Amino acid sequence: MKIHAAALLAAAVALPAWALDTPADAAPGRVAQLRLGRAAPAPKAYYEGRRLLVRQERGEWIALAGIPLSVKPGSKVPIEIDYGRRREVRKLPVLPWKYHVQHLEMPPEQADLPPEQLARYEAEREHFAKLLRTFTESGPAELGLLQPVPGRRSGSFGSRRVINGVARAPHGGLDIAAPSGTPVLAAAAGRVADLGEYLFLGRTIVLDHGQGLLTLYAHLSAAHVGAGGEVAAGATIGEVGATGRATGPHLHFSVYLNAASVDPAIFLPRSE
Repeated sequence: MKIHAAALLAAAVALPAWALDTPADAAPGRVAQLRLGRAAPAPKAYYEGRRLLVRQERGEWIALAGIPLSVKPGSKVPIEIDYGRRREVRKLPVLPWKYHVQHLEMPPEQADLPPEQLARYEAEREHFAKLLRTFTESGPAELGLLQPVPGRRSGSFGSRRVINGVARAPHGGLDIAAPSGTPVLAAAAGRVADLGEYLFLGRTIVLDHGQGLLTLYAHLSAAHVGAGGEVAAGATIGEVGATGRATGPHLHFSVYLNAASVDPAIFLPRSE
């Protein structure tokens, strides 16, 4: 039986209070903060040439930097800050963060893409690399997100499979177990930045919430929005499915900041 979207929204917890990571610290897949003072106008901040989300809290400007999962602990990430009349660079030490690793052995034909699908995979990878660099000046009103569907968070962010001794890309999202057809809600207000069918992700929607904050909803059985459309927080945007490379119906939910995949649980209400 399908769950009515209004019931889902009514049952959703209020947007959680945003809790920042330890100041000036960073870790792979996490969100670091930089306090920029009370300068006027608003300063701009950059990581690897990409603009960072900058918001004002209690009169002070705060920059939020998504740290890619690929960044090595022990290194330092340079953040450039533009105050208008002056610039400075701060180097954030990258701390270790533990993620689950699973070792598997399987036949090569199951472990690797067939040659006829490689070109499609590469084209989609380039498409997403460009898409995730989207930056719109107007930022989100709040940083807390709604969980798009109720259910058990079944796939952990950052987990990595080592197949036949070769490390694969870490899991860049959170899997939420839910029956096929369950309405999928927008985690926050935003614009539909992308709607498409992809090799691994299946039917997918990407929402732009402003200033480099994007959310992605994958393996959908149906989409109820159009590209470029505006959606409200909690609006139904699609239905849970198992399209793409999925072993069963669930929602793959990802959050991106400055094109870096970061742990969605940072923004979501605590799971029970």
